[in-house]
Amino acid sequence: MHTTAIVMEQPEHLALREVDLADPHEDDVVVDVDWSGISTGTERLLWSGRMPHFPGMGYPLVPGYESVGRVREAGPRSGRQRGETVFVAGARCFGSVRGLFGAAAATLVVPGERAIPISQDLGERGVLLALAATAYHSVAGGGRRDPIQPPDLIIGHGVLGRLLARLTVIADYPAPTVWETNPERFGEPMGYPVVHPDEDKRRDYHHIYDVSGDPAILDRAIARLAFGGEVVLAGFYSEPLSFNFPPAFMREASIRVAAEWKRADMLAVHDIAESGLLPLDDLITHHAVASDAERAYRTAFSDSQCLKMVIDWRGRA
Repeated sequence: MHTTAIVMEQPEHLALREVDLADPHEDDVVVDVDWSGISTGTERLLWSGRMPHFPGMGYPLVPGYESVGRVREAGPRSGRQRGETVFVAGARCFGSVRGLFGAAAATLVVPGERAIPISQDLGERGVLLALAATAYHSVAGGGRRDPIQPPDLIIGHGVLGRLLARLTVIADYPAPTVWETNPERFGEPMGYPVVHPDEDKRRDYHHIYDVSGDPAILDRAIARLAFGGEVVLAGFYSEPLSFNFPPAFMREASIRVAAEWKRADMLAVHDIAESGLLPLDDLITHHAVASDAERAYRTAFSDSQCLKMVIDWRGRA
């Protein structure tokens, strides 16, 4: 078996090419992908060559962890059914080409448990479930303190910041303030204020969630904490983070790192999104066909108006 995949041959060099596919086992499904999203966090680091070392890291690789498609074949032990619409967060099925995270391809072979059934009605918006699960995990996932302490300040108004703010609002917690420095990303907030940090004079935030990925954010965030406050690092950082100790000492500040989402987080946001409580509108701003993947990736990483770029694989085999 083989498929068409987006392959990062080396930093800043991307190609659409044929790759081998692993033969499916009894617990696997074969998924024909309809849409895949481009991550402006981790995939930007893969593209630029600034991704910190991870197990399995290396070029050439198939990127992507935000794909939606239909099950073409379902193994007898896969737990899935032919024809189901599913979300797939990644695959390692490309022979000698690495999969990190491996969902940007026309066809995927994955264990059935990694294919999350979703409603057809979600359509391309299903690619947003990974970021929604990331936002959910940062507040309610492993490593948190009980009871749940939602953000009262979110730094960054990209897709992840918007989903985190929306989840906070729909859970009936007080609306967080969101910081954004790019005027084009103030957008249309849903029940929460978006301000430039220089216009915000508040210095008593209890729970600051950074989703900007700015490695220099800690000093600025700590300066806005109340005594005993917490900074949650929910972005992805390519450089070492540091901070000045005295301001953190004086506030008895805590710093927590939110890891990647777990299956329970995905199932939770899946239910919220399917119910219609979590709005996923206005987050996908750009589209491209698979044959135009190189331009699409460059646009996703360079155009400040691009919140989420989606690749359309329909018609590719």
